[in-house]
Amino acid sequence: MADDSNHEQTDRRTFLKTTGLAAGAMALPGLATATTPGRTPGPKENELLVGIAASTSVADARSQVERELPGHANVVHENRDLGYMAVSVDEDVVTTMASVQSSIERANAVKYVERNETLTTMATPNDPRFSDQYAPQQVRAPSAWDTEMGDGVTIAVIDQGVAYDHPDLSAQFGSNRGYDFVDDDSDPYPEGLNDSDAGNRGIHGTHVAGICAATTDNGTGVAGISNATLLSGRALSNEGSGSTADIADAVQWAADQGADIINMSLGGGGYTNTMKNAVSYAVNNGALPICANGNAGNSSVDYPAAYDECVAVAASREGDEFVDDWTNAPGGSNYGPKTDVIAPGEQVLSTWPDTPRGVDYYTISGTSMATPAAAGVAALGLAADPELTPTQLRSRLKQTAVDIGEPADKQGSGRVDAKNIVDAAGGGGDDGGDDGGSCGDTSSGGSANGSLSGYWDSSSYTYTLSLDTPCQVTVSLSGPSGADFDLYVTTDGRTPSTNDYDKRSVTQDSQENVVLDTVSSGQELGILVDSYSGSGSFTLDVEELGN
Repeated sequence: MADDSNHEQTDRRTFLKTTGLAAGAMALPGLATATTPGRTPGPKENELLVGIAASTSVADARSQVERELPGHANVVHENRDLGYMAVSVDEDVVTTMASVQSSIERANAVKYVERNETLTTMATPNDPRFSDQYAPQQVRAPSAWDTEMGDGVTIAVIDQGVAYDHPDLSAQFGSNRGYDFVDDDSDPYPEGLNDSDAGNRGIHGTHVAGICAATTDNGTGVAGISNATLLSGRALSNEGSGSTADIADAVQWAADQGADIINMSLGGGGYTNTMKNAVSYAVNNGALPICANGNAGNSSVDYPAAYDECVAVAASREGDEFVDDWTNAPGGSNYGPKTDVIAPGEQVLSTWPDTPRGVDYYTISGTSMATPAAAGVAALGLAADPELTPTQLRSRLKQTAVDIGEPADKQGSGRVDAKNIVDAAGGGGDDGGDDGGSCGDTSSGGSANGSLSGYWDSSSYTYTLSLDTPCQVTVSLSGPSGADFDLYVTTDGRTPSTNDYDKRSVTQDSQENVVLDTVSSGQELGILVDSYSGSGSFTLDVEELGN
């Protein structure tokens, strides 16, 4: 990574707070994305993801990386919107990947280097088939349908592809069915479904899509939670695995296509800058990522669900209780302090593509199933209140959830509730909480303008929360398009640095957001705007939402 040792904090200022100012979610510049046709889907163990700043040309970064590893590294993929390259390393040096990573980090153009992690689907197949559904009834979708069906909202399903010709799904797809990041074409249909040995391969995305939005009230099959429009981003192999790069590209694409909600029933690996930047890009461009907690029964939430921008979903069963052990499968729903909500995920009946099994509907368990249930409820809430931003929708989903009596690390704010979230748009209904109000009933905020001269420059601020019952704070940075400014936040008021912070947003340009969900009245935040590269003016906004 480029040397940050010369960065200095040039000043420390206190916000002049102005009630009612809100943070703006700025759209990122529409740079072209270079993709590499025919890349093999699934794990890419011999690849590193290399982050580059917006102020650095791709050509310069490429030449520097290849100069550090002559004859051993090849840039095989580039994404300028998210600011990274995928570098393939020769198999004979993969065992020393850590040293290869260190070599690439020496290049001046490089912002970060990380492994191209493998993520997998979050379903747990089992054999029994239920004769009816319980998930829509449990989240009170039928009560919400009297008011709202989810029309006008688009859910992107990032998965193995969707059998969009299924009789219970075809009406939910428009002329743009999606994109295939595995084959690099515009047909995101799962492959190999009719092979004699297909088994369960390639069916995951179709099952997930049906939970979100199988066509309701059409006299066919099952009912989805919503009637939202579906968009399919095929980023996983038929076996259910995919690389960080493919999934990040699909997330960025979904946001660019106008998706309101991005369903990711997948996870694995740890924190990566590339995926963090992708979900930040999504939120900045109007899309809320909703992600699966994981199926191992672990006391920590898998990534990407654990990113602050995402809604992390745990799984409940028909008895409206946390799934601590899967039926006919080891493990249970992951849980932990990052859990946002819980939704039906055990033995959920949904759409199934045409395979040698000879069925159109099938039952699967997993946080993969809970995630689209939450996404469908969010779609109903957004359709009822279309002006909600992604962070406001996330907050609304949590605030209207119902306490099912589980610990907070297992249920988060509670089980998602369709009637509550639809009613909340009109100010009515039971918000599911115990604080007497919904997040966003009150608001406050502040704004500051500044400028940075170059990579050595930074500016720091403090902000004190003013609302009596704050529930969420968003810190937003909007800077020059030709520079790379980063945002660092502390939650106890200490002055942040690039090495000492509680939350940060470090995308490849100067549009950054940090969301804080655990906040209290009078709490002081420390904020640092740092120039990784480039110069220019910026605007810093803080938005407080209260109950």
